Amino acid sequence: MTDSPTGVDRDPDPSPLREDPPAESLRTRLWRHGFNLLPSYRGTGARVEHIGGDWRYVRIRVPFNWRTRNAVGSIFGGSLYGAIDPVYMTMLRRTLGDGFTVWDKSAAIEFLEPGRDALYAEFELTDDEVETLREELDPGESTDRDYLVSLVDESGTVHAACEKTVYVRRDE
Repeated sequence: MTDSPTGVDRDPDPSPLREDPPAESLRTRLWRHGFNLLPSYRGTGARVEHIGGDWRYVRIRVPFNWRTRNAVGSIFGGSLYGAIDPVYMTMLRRTLGDGFTVWDKSAAIEFLEPGRDALYAEFELTDDEVETLREELDPGESTDRDYLVSLVDESGTVHAACEKTVYVRRDE
């Protein structure tokens, strides 16, 4: 059901967390620690928990604590959006390499249920997605790609869903 003005599904199916994420490499483990130390990301209260060795999988965690709690006793919406905001852009920049310009273009977020436990989001880029971008774009051409990411609790219940639009351009 999508009666939302933003087009985000207000009645999504449960989305359980992956039990077997791709292995981290030493490099992505270092990136994860560095990302978590960035003041702008650290301020959201969220933490990057896992980055796959090829940058095609990322999992983040937004804890429910004094730093992320709002006035009505649930996770602050700004923490939820701030936690997911830079991830797809960063994944695409790392995966596609220096020959591409990647920027966040827009986002629409729907808050479906108050978050009163830790929430998680998983981001994945398929091989087909990456190859399509590499093959589809000639030098100087660009495209917009839409990605849907859900913030879920440990049981897979969706508490918020965000549709991100990312601009990708092959450099000349």
